[in-house]
Amino acid sequence: MSKIRAEHVFTSESVSEGHPDKVCDRISDSILDACLAQDPDSRVACEALATTDRVVVSGEITTRAEVDWEKIVRQAVREIGYDQPGLGFNADDLNVEIYIHAQSPDISQGVTADAEKNHEQGAGDQGMMFGYASDETPELMPATLIYSHRIVQEFARRRKNDPAVARYLRPDAKSQVSIRYRDGRPVRVESVVLSHQHTPDMPKSFLENLTQEIVRQVIPAELLHDDVRYFVNPTGRFEIGGPHGDTGLTGRKIIVDTYGGVGSHGGGAFSGKDPSKVDRSAAYFCRYIAKNIVAAKLAHKCEVQVSYAIGVAQPLSINVDTYGTGVLNDTDFEKLVRCVFDLRPAEIIKTLDLKHPKDWHYRDTTAYGHFGRDLFPWEKCDKVDALIRSASVFQRKK
Repeated sequence: MSKIRAEHVFTSESVSEGHPDKVCDRISDSILDACLAQDPDSRVACEALATTDRVVVSGEITTRAEVDWEKIVRQAVREIGYDQPGLGFNADDLNVEIYIHAQSPDISQGVTADAEKNHEQGAGDQGMMFGYASDETPELMPATLIYSHRIVQEFARRRKNDPAVARYLRPDAKSQVSIRYRDGRPVRVESVVLSHQHTPDMPKSFLENLTQEIVRQVIPAELLHDDVRYFVNPTGRFEIGGPHGDTGLTGRKIIVDTYGGVGSHGGGAFSGKDPSKVDRSAAYFCRYIAKNIVAAKLAHKCEVQVSYAIGVAQPLSINVDTYGTGVLNDTDFEKLVRCVFDLRPAEIIKTLDLKHPKDWHYRDTTAYGHFGRDLFPWEKCDKVDALIRSASVFQRKK
């Protein structure tokens, strides 16, 4: 059983939508969105590479949709804010290379449902997936990560809406927040790191002052104090950024995408994959399960793991760890999960309606976290009552 340490400092980072890897995530998921919009049964596994003045897109896509791949790439880059000449990377001047072919039939035969052969949809790959939730923030997410996300998200919002900020700041940025915990609860911010791409004429004081202003806006006052250490562009200069400064690839920021290093990670990336890939859909469902358990006040913290074999519908294993904070033992929590949730891939897709996004897009997930934002269906807490009822049955049996 996992233990809660009496006191420790934990750190998580986030990166902006203009980070090179996030540019690639957005391109991959923009292509996924375009395919699903016309053909919800599209099978998509799309990767992108971005470097100076160039984007390369490759992958396996089987779809009836008619998509202008190059147009989607340029639009995704433009939406991020890479739309100015002379920066080594902008939407209008990119060289775009496309290398796409259909999904392997060896994979398709195991993943596609076939009523005549009595074969239900199986998992799109083998592997293990994790979901996590904690009641340390209203979003039921780790505080270090959620505040790191909020910092770069607010910088992006201001860059896009405030001409005084847009004058100096460019799309690439990173944040990092370190928080001291006592008895498993966040008690004070120890340090904040902010690195933001900027114009050559930006006064350093501009970014320093703006960083402290945004930190005070997005982090609760009770966690802040006069001794917070700020490290703002600690190298002294960050003019060359984005894919011109560092080559980007789809799926490289998996810890930023999930829980900031808290809990476990199965190793699979999300972006560019349609929901038949359990790397993505089952990880979303595990978050859905963990969040509902914590929202039901059945545990202060919860991690859920599932595993699959390719082509097999039922998960091979389900493991629940409540870090000693649950009202049930973890073996009973596993039984509870099996009672309330159906973890077969087709049922996951149906429950969360992952083939037909409504009021959200997959490209929305690619920056500022796949978890902790209410616009996504896996953030719903609609299983709380069912969990409480079922948990009471287990408690009465004791």
